[in-house]
Amino acid sequence: MMSKDKKTNHSKPKRDYRLAIAIITVVLIAAIFILLSLPPVEDFNAFDITILPMMNAIFNGFAFIFLLAALIAIMRGNVKVHQRFIYAAVVATALFLVNYVIFHFIASATSFGGEGIIVYVYYTILVSHILLAMATIPLVLTSITRAWNEENELHKKISRWTMPIWLYVSFTGIVVYFLIRPYY
Repeated sequence: MMSKDKKTNHSKPKRDYRLAIAIITVVLIAAIFILLSLPPVEDFNAFDITILPMMNAIFNGFAFIFLLAALIAIMRGNVKVHQRFIYAAVVATALFLVNYVIFHFIASATSFGGEGIIVYVYYTILVSHILLAMATIPLVLTSITRAWNEENELHKKISRWTMPIWLYVSFTGIVVYFLIRPYY
């Protein structure tokens, strides 16, 4: 007799990704915090590193566009197109993450040089962006693995949180770039 939780007559066996999601989340967040605590590479002059933050904004822009397209596709009932745009958003986000790590390995953090009310605006956006970006990791991975397991109701339930948060993080990544850009 098949276990009700693992397999039904109409679906493939379900995999439990929770441990992998937890490990990936902890490792990524820990690696970024460790990286940010390291001193920058001294005398790096292989190329102008200020192009890397611009590339991050571009990757965030692509992720945002892909997410909007995925949202429109699923609202129209086109699951295949939705999946493709979600995977494209994952790739854009992964490219952002790799580029982010490279930039912060090479360069020290850039201080925001604005004055007045813009300082509060910048740090409010930045802090919310960082905190929600950390939350996005397990949310995205859980949403995707629920879809892989064909747990459609659970996928929809978590995706109602994942999508707006991921959209916010992608969009605010672009905003943060334009706010700090003059200080690179």
